Amino acid sequence: MVEEALVIKGKFQNGLPDSLGIKFEDDKKNWKLLDVNEILLEYFHKFIPSQENIYITISNNIDHLNNLPQNLKNIVNTHKVNDFRHINKFFEVINGKLNMGGLFIGSVETLEERRKRKLQKFSYFISYSYYFLDFILKRVFPKFFLTKKIYFTLTKGMNRTLSLAETLGRLIACGFKIVHHEEINNRCYFICKKVKEPTFDQEPSYGFYCKLKRISKDGKTIKVYKLRTMHPYAEYLQDYVYKKNHTQNNGKFNDDFRVTSWGKILRKFWIDELPMLINLFKGELKLVGVRPISHHYFNLYREVLKKKRIKYKPGLIPPFCVDLPKSLNEIMDSEEKYLDSYEKKPLLTDIKYFSKALCNIVSNKVRSS
Repeated sequence: MVEEALVIKGKFQNGLPDSLGIKFEDDKKNWKLLDVNEILLEYFHKFIPSQENIYITISNNIDHLNNLPQNLKNIVNTHKVNDFRHINKFFEVINGKLNMGGLFIGSVETLEERRKRKLQKFSYFISYSYYFLDFILKRVFPKFFLTKKIYFTLTKGMNRTLSLAETLGRLIACGFKIVHHEEINNRCYFICKKVKEPTFDQEPSYGFYCKLKRISKDGKTIKVYKLRTMHPYAEYLQDYVYKKNHTQNNGKFNDDFRVTSWGKILRKFWIDELPMLINLFKGELKLVGVRPISHHYFNLYREVLKKKRIKYKPGLIPPFCVDLPKSLNEIMDSEEKYLDSYEKKPLLTDIKYFSKALCNIVSNKVRSS
């Protein structure tokens, strides 16, 4: 059910002198609908200076948001993102109402928080059965063309299951920079800043298989086929996760919350990379070679190695499987050694690397992660 539009213009009072802490310039105040308490207001106050105008709305109707004026500094929406029928469109409208550098505050019930809530409802067996059916309907059904229609017919898009990674990724895709996120009252509240116009991605990656943009020969971008191991829209979070968590010794991100639980299993046994055989058959990849990597990872590499990398097609089986490097610098050294050898003796180099990599994979010395 879509709630009535409620837009209130107000300002923080210095020191939060009462339980609400906002002074309103009109008479539309209705805190029962807004569902705001002192803890939330103190949280908002950390990021929004006193005496700055705040526009607060509870609506999940995009038409209502279009009534907001332009060039705003701060917008707060207290309706959880899970109830938005067109999430990206909603974020795009908010982006269009803010001036550059303006703040948007919203909330989402994440996948983890939803799981806790569902499992506490009934006894053990009933709770897990109920949660399983809820997960299938509201997490799996929206990912397929046919079942998506069933999902939206039954739910009208309300109470959708969303992960934290997907929510933050959608925000970044829609032109925001994540400033902070924090769990309050069983919801994750996020603060984000408008830094650009929305991306308007015409081919958003959402299903169980995905096409990821990777750097190839001559610096061209190709789309590599893989089974999904990360939450949808996780690709937009690369820079955010890197700055927040940096990388492990093997070059992967520390504590990468973008990876799903089943995704970790698929990665361990290389199952997620089987669709890359399509790229091999299309002639976009060769059997042995440096891995096709994202623009973000490519920009972390040394300039000399960047130039060497784009001379040749990337490959399915990387030098990593032979040398087993333990840091990003060692990964770069391993790739540079392979490329120098390949430049002199292409066929012999690939035969040698393929043989050694196969031995390491069979003997379990190397596993994806």
